[in-house]
Amino acid sequence: MYIAMNRFRVTPGQEAEFEAVWRTRESYLSQMDGFVAFHLLRGASQEDHTLYSSHTVWETKADFEAWTKSDAFRKAHAWAGNTRPLPIAGHPQFEGFDVVLEELRQPGVAA
Repeated sequence: MYIAMNRFRVTPGQEAEFEAVWRTRESYLSQMDGFVAFHLLRGASQEDHTLYSSHTVWETKADFEAWTKSDAFRKAHAWAGNTRPLPIAGHPQFEGFDVVLEELRQPGVAA
């Protein structure tokens, strides 16, 4: 598995707008081979920003790379910086990870 993350520093007071952009976008992720899951994560707030991360899980790094070169990727990101720019400080910071260990809850085991 491969996890791709982008960190965003969102301007204070703009969190709802930032989240709305993600909720209303067309992602096209589910159409891609190897796509497993997407999460938008909200982290801690500081004086100058609230930390967010977009988090996608892929079967392989090659699947993620195919996504970044696809027409679906271009369509999903066509709005970036145009009619609805994200209220963020600077560019997103990308981080990619190969999963080396995974533990899942077993069916029937109480949480």
